[in-house]
Amino acid sequence: MSKMITKTTELIANVDGACSGNPGDASIGVVIKDKRHIYQETISQYIGLATNNVAEYRALLMALKRAKELGGEKFFVKSDSELLVKQIKGVYKVKNDALKELNYQAQSFIKNFTFFSIEHVAREYNKEADKLAKQAIVEYRRANRMVAAQV
Repeated sequence: MSKMITKTTELIANVDGACSGNPGDASIGVVIKDKRHIYQETISQYIGLATNNVAEYRALLMALKRAKELGGEKFFVKSDSELLVKQIKGVYKVKNDALKELNYQAQSFIKNFTFFSIEHVAREYNKEADKLAKQAIVEYRRANRMVAAQV
């Protein structure tokens, strides 16, 4: 008897952005798990020169995109960025022009889910996403030192 593989419809993500200097080298970290806490995907990606708040939004956008691609219908997000969480929830007004565009993109993505929730968590509950974000900056700088040494 073969097992029937079903699409995961309920996903949970931890997201974080990192920035070395503000603005400076920036990156994102995303951890997506299913409701049984089984890893579906981890992302550690350098995003270029940005502010920390832009990096936080870019991490959320990546999580939203990947969750939908993974078949997510219900999506729960956790972030240690109070600003991001409260802006997405509409508690804080988005005043920065760059963040306005990113917030608009996020709100558009959110409409693709039958249920969406975002909550602010303390940093100690977001360590894995934080580590992935910081790791991307380290790897980017290491790769650039290696290229510079070869020139």
